[in-house]
Amino acid sequence: MSRIVDAWMQHPTPRHSADPMFTSLRRWTAKTPRPDVITPDMTIAAMDEGGVSVSLASAWCAPHGWMISNDEVAEVASSHPGRIVGVASADLARPMEAVRELRRAVRNLGFKGLRVLPWLWGVPPTDRRFYPLFAECVELGVPFCTQVGHTGPLRPSETGRPIPYIDEVALDFPELVIVAGHIGYPWTQEMIAVATKHANVYIDTSAYTVKRYPPEIVQYMKTNGRRKVLFGTNYPMITPAKALEGLEELGLDAEARELFLGGNAARVFKL
Repeated sequence: MSRIVDAWMQHPTPRHSADPMFTSLRRWTAKTPRPDVITPDMTIAAMDEGGVSVSLASAWCAPHGWMISNDEVAEVASSHPGRIVGVASADLARPMEAVRELRRAVRNLGFKGLRVLPWLWGVPPTDRRFYPLFAECVELGVPFCTQVGHTGPLRPSETGRPIPYIDEVALDFPELVIVAGHIGYPWTQEMIAVATKHANVYIDTSAYTVKRYPPEIVQYMKTNGRRKVLFGTNYPMITPAKALEGLEELGLDAEARELFLGGNAARVFKL
């Protein structure tokens, strides 16, 4: 069986889980309630249930403060080495501090990427405050992870457009590896076009179960996009087992399945 890597998840803190902007997500997942506090053992158990070997867990920095700090992610990762791998966040309001914090997270904490959510900051990824971080990602050799498509939390969605935003970032930073999470719906075809155009742009399927993948992303995974799409969950919103229900119905051949479930993530994040 292929090694499964979850390219997009978070081990939430209580302050992250309780934030009012997630009211819409709690409404969508009301049939599968979760506890107020999720322990690392619960996260590992959810990974085991879904057959996930490695999860890339991200910190969350917002304008109102750190919802999940890099050090909190590092603590969970150190308690389960080889199972949880950290992805940094950074404070866009303080560009030089953000660069130094990214550098510390990668060099000292062993993190494998940076994730910043444009909708959380109310600006697109072409905003000038992102650019020092993009340059540092290139220097450190780690991907920049971001969200594309509409915004599930109660924030505007415009910043999630693949065109023009991801396209322009990829043009300005051709050496930057970009992992665009959440498929890009309702602009999935735009996201596929951008990933096809740029060698270093990838898509992950987080926030969607297999049964909800748009047909065009499935076709892309089967054909010229088989090395461009990574499996992700957005845990704890969706557990790995739930995300993978119906995988066989996608009709992926053995190579496409292995690349999607873990091979692409292992290569992109240098796991």
